Amino acid sequence: MRLLSCVMLLGLSLPAMAVDLSDALALALRNDPTFHAAIAERDAGLEYRAIGRAKLLPNLSYRYNNARNDSEVTQSTTAGNITQQRDYRSYSSTLTLQQPLFDYGAWAEYRQGVARSLLADAQFRGRGQELVVRLFQAYSEALLASEQIALAQAQRRAYAEQLTLNERLLKGGEGTRTDVLETRARYELAKAQEIEATDNLDAALRALQAIVGEPLEVEDLAPLAAGFKVDPLAGSFEHWRSQAVSNNAQLVAQRHAVEVADQGVERNRAGHLPSLSAYASTGRSSSSSESTYNQRYDTDSIGIQLSVPLFAGGGVSAATRQAAAQRDQVQYQLDGLLNDTLNELRKQFNLCASSVAKIRAYELAVESADRLIDATRKSVAGGERVNLDVLDAEQQLYGARRDLAQARHDYLRAWLQVHYLAGTLEASDLQRLDRYFASRGSPATASR
Repeated sequence: MRLLSCVMLLGLSLPAMAVDLSDALALALRNDPTFHAAIAERDAGLEYRAIGRAKLLPNLSYRYNNARNDSEVTQSTTAGNITQQRDYRSYSSTLTLQQPLFDYGAWAEYRQGVARSLLADAQFRGRGQELVVRLFQAYSEALLASEQIALAQAQRRAYAEQLTLNERLLKGGEGTRTDVLETRARYELAKAQEIEATDNLDAALRALQAIVGEPLEVEDLAPLAAGFKVDPLAGSFEHWRSQAVSNNAQLVAQRHAVEVADQGVERNRAGHLPSLSAYASTGRSSSSSESTYNQRYDTDSIGIQLSVPLFAGGGVSAATRQAAAQRDQVQYQLDGLLNDTLNELRKQFNLCASSVAKIRAYELAVESADRLIDATRKSVAGGERVNLDVLDAEQQLYGARRDLAQARHDYLRAWLQVHYLAGTLEASDLQRLDRYFASRGSPATASR
C-alpha cells in the first residue's frame, strides 16, 4: 500500500502550528510499537518462501571425523586365541551433493511457504490500514472530548448566571426556593458532566500519545473547521461491497490462510508417496573401522536414491485427516469473516449516507434551541413560563450541540471505516480528512 510513502515525512520536524492528521501519521509510523511489531511480523513471514524453496534446491554437506582409537583384537587360531593391542588414529572425510528429483512433500511445502509469505504481506497491509484507523479514532476522540468539556463549561456558566438571578429574585421576594434548588441541581449536573468529559479527554490523549510516541495536549491538535460540510460517498453500496470482497486486507489474508491449509493437506498426504533424488559424493578415509585397519580409501560416488514409505503406523493418514479438518476450519472462518465484514460495511455506509440529513437536522435543532432560550426567558419575565422551562431550554440547547459534535465525528469515522473495510484505505485518505480540520483552512468534501 501507499501508506509507507509518508515515511518521507519522518525526517521533517513538526511545525509550531497544530499537529494535523498527516503530522500525527508521520509520528505514528516512526514510533507506534504495534506498527513496528507488524513490520517485524511481515519480515519474518516473507522468509517462508525462501525456507520452502530450499527443500527443492541442491543440498551440499560435508562430514569430517578424526579419532584416536585404542582397541584389543582377539583372533582364534588352531594354536589358541591371539590377542593384539592396537593404538591408532582414524579419520574420514565426505563431501555430498544431493538434488531432489521428485519430492511431492517438498513441493507442497514450497507452495505453502509462498502462501505464508503472501499471508504475511496481506496481514501487514491490514496492520498499516489499522494504524490509520486507530490514529484517527484517538485523534477524533480527543477533539470530541475537548468539545464536550467546552459545552459542559458553557452550560455550567449559563446555569451559574441563572442561579445568581434566582437567588437575587428570592432575596427580593419575587422568586422561590424551588427555583434556586432546581437551578442548583442542573448546575451540579453540568459540573459532573464536565468532570466526565475531562476524564474522557485524558484517556483519549493517552491513547493518542501511545500511538504517536510523543506527549500531546489537546491544544496541539487541529480542531474541526467551521462550515462543516458533509457529502455522500461516491458510488452505491454494491460498489463498496465489491471492493471489500476483492480488496479487504483481512479477507485477502484469510484466503491466503486457506491456501496455506490446503498445502498443509498436500504436504501430509505426500507421506504416502515415494521420493527420488540424485546424489554425488567424494570421500577420504583411513582406518575408519576395524575391518579397514591400516587401509586408506578414496571413493567417488554418483547415483540416485529412491525412498518408498510402506507403513508408518497410521500416522500419515491421521495427520492428513487432521490437516483436512484444519483446512475446513479456516474456510468456515473465512465465510464468517466475510459476513461480518459486509455487515459492518453496510452499517458504516448507512451511517455515512444518513449523516447529511442527520447533521443538518442537528444544526437546525441547535438554532431552534438557541432561539427557544431567548423566547422562554421573555416568557418567564412576562409570567407565562417558569424557571424550570428555562432550565429545560438550556438543557435542550447543549444537548443538541453535543449531539451535533458527536454526529460530525461519527461521520468522519464512518467515512474512514468504509474505505478501511473496502480495502482501499491509503495515507492520502487521511489527508482528505485533514481538510475538515482548521489547520487546512476551509473544509472540503471527502467523497470519492
